[in-house]
Amino acid sequence: MSREITLGIDIGSTTAKLVLMEGDEITYERYERHLSRSRLTTLDMLRALVEERGDLTVSAAVSGSAGMGLAEGAGLDFIQEVYATAEVVRCTAPDTGVVIELGGEDAKVIFFAGGLDERMNGTCAGGTGAFIDQMAVLLNMSVDEMDAQSLEAERLYPIASRCGVFAKSDIQPLLNQGARKADVAASIYQAVVDQTIVGLIQGRKIEGKVMFLGGPLHYCMGLRKRFCQTLKLTDETALFPPYGRFAVAMGAAMFARDKAELKISELIARIENAAQSERSGVLRTPPLFESEAEYAAFRARHEKATVAAQDIATYTGRAWLGIDCGSTTTKLVLLSEDGGILYSHYSSNRGDPVALIHEQLIALRALCGEHITICGSAVTGYGEELIRAAFRVDEGVVETIAHYTAARHFRPDVDFILDIGGQDIKCFRIRTVRLTASCSMRPALPAAARSSRLLRAQWDAISMSLRSWVCLPRRLWTLARAARYS
Repeated sequence: MSREITLGIDIGSTTAKLVLMEGDEITYERYERHLSRSRLTTLDMLRALVEERGDLTVSAAVSGSAGMGLAEGAGLDFIQEVYATAEVVRCTAPDTGVVIELGGEDAKVIFFAGGLDERMNGTCAGGTGAFIDQMAVLLNMSVDEMDAQSLEAERLYPIASRCGVFAKSDIQPLLNQGARKADVAASIYQAVVDQTIVGLIQGRKIEGKVMFLGGPLHYCMGLRKRFCQTLKLTDETALFPPYGRFAVAMGAAMFARDKAELKISELIARIENAAQSERSGVLRTPPLFESEAEYAAFRARHEKATVAAQDIATYTGRAWLGIDCGSTTTKLVLLSEDGGILYSHYSSNRGDPVALIHEQLIALRALCGEHITICGSAVTGYGEELIRAAFRVDEGVVETIAHYTAARHFRPDVDFILDIGGQDIKCFRIRTVRLTASCSMRPALPAAARSSRLLRAQWDAISMSLRSWVCLPRRLWTLARAARYS
């Protein structure tokens, strides 16, 4: 007698998982990041399943934080992920006392002793896989590299994990002050552990065996180490099952038993049709520019505020160097005697601004040769004191003064300045020739939450470059207009 074939689909906030089960045995599994294209990724995974195993007849169910819309649109059964996880634990490890699961943007703790008690994070993704991804970007590492570094840590620093914005505000000064990346990496993992314990476990006693599920706890050995040491778990009480990434998809497959059967090709068609019908009813915001002419006029207006560039190879004379070591980026500018730009550089700190500036100074020295004399230097930004001490820079300048000096060069009558940085936002009014008391920096959370670091995290999440991100609304509007009038 043939065993019933069931298909479980788990569409999370950042990844999609597929599990095919025949009875209690997993015969096919697939795990992929969907890069905010969850339905397209799911369709690709289903097509790959058909190519490998044929157009099977299955009973299917969907779970996951991003799965309900797909289930409703395609007419499939949906199971909440907590119940999917609980079913897997009941069938595979019934003596488990607690489950700790970290996903892409959610974290869950499920207590089984004394009745089912589930606790989940709210709208903030602090202390989840997305948090770890962002921290790795800040360290200029892949997650695998950061994980390997964490295992070599010698000390831990206190880092906030309730919000990724606050964590970056803690980490960037550590990096700018020369903290070892291995120590920072381990501290990031400890912040995740602390967030789980304080925010979700909330003082409840951990009893029995603890099962760890989810992608971050499957891949990150350093994170496993921090959890086990903090909760004082042994090899017998800490469970890291091989199906840790697929537990929710497994639960969905178990839930699908005795449900209506269909061909996988029919399932693919249902998902495709559901996506098309929903797309037609989506409300869209107005475009930034109604036409190419508006966009061209916008660029022309802003390009007026530029500084003429001069050829550093042919210039002879005196020059002055300015360095801005910001929270996430480093900028260098060499100005000629009449104010032209001889050299400029802008890049991410890569987690080590001292090394970056050292590289740039060596390159700049070679370009200057004997025909240019650097008569003075000044540094501003978050890393002002570090860079001034490391390279004996002549002057340190407060950022607001640097902003005002540059703004007054373009507009002598400037009366308001707005600066959106990597992790801060500054806005201040100028009356006559002095800054007034209204000069202010936004508080830590609103500032960084509206800063370029937030934008960087968003375009990284959907695998786009900055240029593509900026141009996307205009391109979409062009396509929409073409479709409307075709």
